[in-house]
Amino acid sequence: MKESEKHISHFDIVVIGGGASGMMAAGTAAARGKRVCIVEKNNELGKKLKITGGGRCNITNATYDIHALLSMYGKAHKFLYTPFSLFGVNDTFRFFEERGLPLVVEAGNRAFPHTHNAHDVFRVLEKYCIDNGVVVMLDAPVERMVMCRTKARIDAIETSKGSITARAYIFATGGASHPETGSTGDAFHWLKDMGHTVTPPSPNIVPLRTAESWVHTLSGVSVDSMKITFLVDGVKKFHKTGKILFTHFGLSGPLILNSAHTIADMLHEGVVTASVDVVPHLAHGDLDKHIQEIFSEHKNKNFKNVAEYIAPHGMAVSLMMMPGMPLSDTKVHSITKEERKHIVHTLKDMRCTITGLMGMDKAVVSDGGVPLGDIDLKTMRSRLVDNLYITGDLLHINRPSGGYSLQLCWTTGWIAGSCAE
Repeated sequence: MKESEKHISHFDIVVIGGGASGMMAAGTAAARGKRVCIVEKNNELGKKLKITGGGRCNITNATYDIHALLSMYGKAHKFLYTPFSLFGVNDTFRFFEERGLPLVVEAGNRAFPHTHNAHDVFRVLEKYCIDNGVVVMLDAPVERMVMCRTKARIDAIETSKGSITARAYIFATGGASHPETGSTGDAFHWLKDMGHTVTPPSPNIVPLRTAESWVHTLSGVSVDSMKITFLVDGVKKFHKTGKILFTHFGLSGPLILNSAHTIADMLHEGVVTASVDVVPHLAHGDLDKHIQEIFSEHKNKNFKNVAEYIAPHGMAVSLMMMPGMPLSDTKVHSITKEERKHIVHTLKDMRCTITGLMGMDKAVVSDGGVPLGDIDLKTMRSRLVDNLYITGDLLHINRPSGGYSLQLCWTTGWIAGSCAE
């Protein structure tokens, strides 16, 4: 793949943004015989794609029933039947596996490349573009859109390396999450100037900040099965059970990330707290019996040396930090019934205060963007700008983590690349 020469200024299609949806769009358009250029502000393509899923790349969600799949896209689901019937989950599997990258399905229907390496996903897309003759211009941030004076069309784009003209333009710049990868929401400003309504982006799939030090002490600890209940001013709102990752700033992991959008609204209602049940598989009485058995077996030891048998792996120190716990050097045989009951209650209800959501730099996905009513979803063409097509995170669609965002990129990128003229 070569960088375009300055004197090559006209293409059939210019794709702005060389991420997941941009590379899919460019390769697909070029495969139709179109002369295509990707314009990328970074010095490499796929910068965000290479870090997605912690570097493992959760490439899609293997939910083959389209109704079940689209139910995960919130209010946008009713708009998405047409695009997902054109290029859906089966098509994603076929696309990558036919190009030598088998996929594997894990818990929650999350599909990954069998290598668990996001760079392998990038390499498939890079080869797709190379093989079809896509021209790439790197280190070329777009500085201005040149609009036609008489029609709602883009005449040209001005980049740091000169002007480029095309018959059609595909915006694939991504949203505003992970700004260090170049996703700084540039296209939102262009779209507003063109007359599109743009919902401001906000962190959508993002970790939570907490106040309590016991949470921060557990930084790096993850527990596969916990129940967490969220409350507003002491009133229970909802609960979930699953994996929680503790961090130096608060809470993360799939369960937390997928709750963030709801919690963002709750933060406007009052004080949000979380009650963490670290042993959800045991009722209070069964947990009390379990602790009595441990105490009987280790009755002459100090509490600090027995706490690790009571709490989930890695959580003993935080348990001892909780209010009302026996002193660390208290002999187990000296712990009263009331103190033991308090330990049980604490393990079933470890409280922390949610002080906010982490920012765009920690967000997996941001919401916001162009409402779907502004887009012809059979083609991804703007209803306001005649030769503009819009893909991926630029669309205002809420979705959880679990492969749903990348599937949206593959779907909208493929459609735009197939239809841009």
